[in-house]
Amino acid sequence: MIFKLTRFFFALAACALLANGAARAAYPDRIVKIVVPFAPGGGTDVVARSLAQELAKDLGVSVIIENKPGAGTIIGTQAVATAEPDGYTLLMGTFANAVNPSLYAKLSYDQHRDLAPVALIARSFSIVVVNTKSSINSVKDLIAAAKAEPDKLSYGTYGTGTSAHLSGELFKHMAGVNLTTVPYKGSAPAITDLIGGQIQVMFTTVASAASLIEGGQLRALAVTSAERSPAFPNLPTVAEAGVPGYDAEAWYGLFAPAKTPPEIIDRLNKAAAVAVKADSFKKLSVNEGLMLVASPPAEFDRYFREEEDRWRKVIQDAGIKAD
Repeated sequence: MIFKLTRFFFALAACALLANGAARAAYPDRIVKIVVPFAPGGGTDVVARSLAQELAKDLGVSVIIENKPGAGTIIGTQAVATAEPDGYTLLMGTFANAVNPSLYAKLSYDQHRDLAPVALIARSFSIVVVNTKSSINSVKDLIAAAKAEPDKLSYGTYGTGTSAHLSGELFKHMAGVNLTTVPYKGSAPAITDLIGGQIQVMFTTVASAASLIEGGQLRALAVTSAERSPAFPNLPTVAEAGVPGYDAEAWYGLFAPAKTPPEIIDRLNKAAAVAVKADSFKKLSVNEGLMLVASPPAEFDRYFREEEDRWRKVIQDAGIKAD
């Protein structure tokens, strides 16, 4: 009798394992959701929607976007950190995920404990721009002007801890100059004031500045990436233009809740690698200034940790806090 019961329980366990394996093998069999921790219409939303469209083709199911803005991406990130680890709720992470632990004394989640890297989708750079009426024609001019009249020059940001803000803080530190930080609620009002002469410089995104540069309303001085951009081959990097070693970039990466099965992470990673080769992403690489990546999870994890370490030092040295 005991022998029969033992065989019975072993059979049940085997059936459970087989059922679990079959369920995983069938992934996905329903809608996949990507949470975007920003309002609709911004750069992250645009990238996420392009990714969702291409992932849907490869995965064979609908992939939808859910916008959950607020608290510097914390609300949307928290929603995914506490979601079921089944591959059906994902996060479009950004630069903010790497800097928030240094900006906020307490977070309701732990990036490494509660979230798993899936793929670094793309990296992006900013452009250093000034008003075309400005006498500043190069990064060296900017440094010279800032040193000649300390505290007089100001730069606009999209808020505390944004890439526009920290790119400027890194520039100040490495160039040995002081620029007054002027925070705005978005790129549009900041650029309006730049064109109007209320602020003197910005470290802004390609999407927000490209048409204004082309239209002669803004003058581009340099790109913030370590290497020149194919989209702006004639623009030097900040490092080439007078601040050796300078490198500041933003990025977009896909995360899943921690404990998501490795085979599901792998399936999503492979789908992302296919997605970034699509024509829609090739257009984004020009319009948004993206460098497409789709790296493996381990490589994304290494990159993310390096970003955390680098910006933690900038934030601590500048004494920046969001709360």
